[in-house]
Amino acid sequence: MNMVPRQTSALAITSLVSGLLGWTFLPLVGSLVAIVTGHMARAEIQRSNGQLDGDGLAIAGLVLGWLVIAISVLTILAIIFFFGGLAVLFGLLGLSGQL
Repeated sequence: MNMVPRQTSALAITSLVSGLLGWTFLPLVGSLVAIVTGHMARAEIQRSNGQLDGDGLAIAGLVLGWLVIAISVLTILAIIFFFGGLAVLFGLLGLSGQL
């Protein structure tokens, strides 16, 4: 039986590396690239009829990318609610915020 090793999808590797970069050096760009290439890699792997491997790498890249996006959105909302709450509090106290 002649077994030929399956090749790993380059898009899956790109997704994982970009997802890691999204947590370190390129938060927004790395995460977006990880998400796009992760979806492309999963589609490519499914179309390859078992010739390509790397679905786990693509999923890891997708998870890393989506987590950075979710944490960023939650952080922005927390900042908005914090400063919005301060504005409401100052308004209730009668402080105009002007010196």
